[in-house]
Amino acid sequence: MVVRLRIHGRVQGVWYRGWLVDQALAHAVDGWVRNRADGTVEALLAGDESAVRALIQRCHDGPRLAQVTSIEESPETVPPPPGFVQSATV
Repeated sequence: MVVRLRIHGRVQGVWYRGWLVDQALAHAVDGWVRNRADGTVEALLAGDESAVRALIQRCHDGPRLAQVTSIEESPETVPPPPGFVQSATV
């Protein structure tokens, strides 16, 4: 399963990206995460469907200081390379 997320709310400046890297590695999910200039966080998640779904559920809470208001989810067809990285802001 490969899915792109756009995470809205108080998600920048609260260690959301670093938290998501740790969570993805713990769930054996590949992909990347980055801040967007509009204040959202974008992520590409790929892996076993149950692992990706579990990680998406955790994304609704995020790290302690985050306040997630909504998550947009869209399917993707091209999987990322193995591993999970934090990318530069776009």
